[in-house]
Amino acid sequence: MIANEARVNEYEVRIDDDCSHIIVKRQPAAVMRRRAPQLTEDVVEVADLRLDPIAHRVSAAAGNIDLGPTEFRMLHFFMTHPERVYSRAQLLDEIWGDHVFVEERTVDVHIRRLRQALEPTEHDSLVETVRGTGYRFRRALA
Repeated sequence: MIANEARVNEYEVRIDDDCSHIIVKRQPAAVMRRRAPQLTEDVVEVADLRLDPIAHRVSAAAGNIDLGPTEFRMLHFFMTHPERVYSRAQLLDEIWGDHVFVEERTVDVHIRRLRQALEPTEHDSLVETVRGTGYRFRRALA
């Protein structure tokens, strides 16, 4: 009996030692964001496109552009940070803000909606896809 107990104890020690070194890495389907988006209250103008954050209005020479709240925040972020490439993860951090569970591909949906809203005024070309990296907002129309 004593030999069996010693063997069981030996196995328990080995299991404890082995398990203490196991690190499980799992990629969640949705990622929790912890920062609030930073928006300024200044009117921003880029390539004849005007965004007024206080009035929550976007306009161009051709008239007003209707945007949903997420597309508005996205356009505001892009207009205040032009010519820089942002990955989907960076855009999620900057635009969606704190304690939101969204998948990175959600960014693609809102980019498409933003482009569709900007298309009638021909400002959709300001939002560029940088293959394999993310998205960039241009200062001038193509």
